[in-house]
Amino acid sequence: MIRKIVKIEQPDATAKIFGCFDANASMIESHFGVTLRNRSDGEGDSISVEGEDEGRVHAAAQCVTYLRELAKKTDEISEQSVQYAMEMIVSGQESELYKLDDGCICVTARGKPIKAKTVGQKQYVDAIRQNTVTFGVGPAGTGKTFLAVAMAVKALREKQVSRIILTRPAIEAGEKLGFLPGDLRSKIDPYLRPLYDALYEMLGVETYQKLVEKGTIEIAPLAYMRGRTLDDSFIILDEAQNATPEQMKMFLTRFGFNSKAVVTGDLTQTDLGRGQRSGLSVAVHILEGIDDIAIHLFNERDVVRHRLVQKIIRAYEKYDRERERKPKRYRAEKTPEAGEKKGRVWKEK
Repeated sequence: MIRKIVKIEQPDATAKIFGCFDANASMIESHFGVTLRNRSDGEGDSISVEGEDEGRVHAAAQCVTYLRELAKKTDEISEQSVQYAMEMIVSGQESELYKLDDGCICVTARGKPIKAKTVGQKQYVDAIRQNTVTFGVGPAGTGKTFLAVAMAVKALREKQVSRIILTRPAIEAGEKLGFLPGDLRSKIDPYLRPLYDALYEMLGVETYQKLVEKGTIEIAPLAYMRGRTLDDSFIILDEAQNATPEQMKMFLTRFGFNSKAVVTGDLTQTDLGRGQRSGLSVAVHILEGIDDIAIHLFNERDVVRHRLVQKIIRAYEKYDRERERKPKRYRAEKTPEAGEKKGRVWKEK
């Protein structure tokens, strides 16, 4: 039996590490195949990590050690934090975990601090802080939009900018929207709802409404950006994978002096018509390597929603890879009129 002891300095840290009803401890035990025990002696509290495999015991002890440090900075350790720590340690990136500082981006209307929860999120926030234009590209649940809005609210509160402008493409901006009841605002609201939700969380409904009335915050469809020059603004383009290359170029040429632009999107969830290229994909390819433009790519480890979302994303990625590798063959088709061969066409096996 291999055993490692992790000393616990704070009296309440052990309870945080083990989690509610020992949920966190159960995750660590199941993942590494070890047993965690709470020990108390004359020298204070400690957690014993026991198992048959030395490598697994060592990795589990590393995880507990990191959670001990995390317990000093937070009131509660979530299962998502434990899952992320385990994945980073298994992949040999334990040192990256300690780069996650406890710096607060901003505080919500309810007093909750907004912080980067993964290394990828911290890199994204740093990129926004250091560059004029930042692209955040990755799967759902990685905090692309929420963190961008948090940075915009922070810039507004610190008077770095005088207004916030949020926009996203409305794919059905033509005929289908016309059949919806109400005025233009009623028609576009469903497309902009995620942006409203983020702003309500940061500012509160009353403060948000006051800022909208003053023109300090503006939310509009992407089409409304044409012909404008946006000075002294923090501009966010959300769901950018649904913008055409022409729309993307139009947007990227709107911002003026003392402005920042953040473009977010998920290239695996494009709603453009068949044969249409995503403007986000084109922009990432064209603008890579240009000074003062950052392109940050999230992955499934940065997902901060329910941990099942990570598994769903991985399953779809596996499915897509298998489709790409799947062999194809020719099959001759016949025209129904003449019964003659129409020619060889690609058909998946």
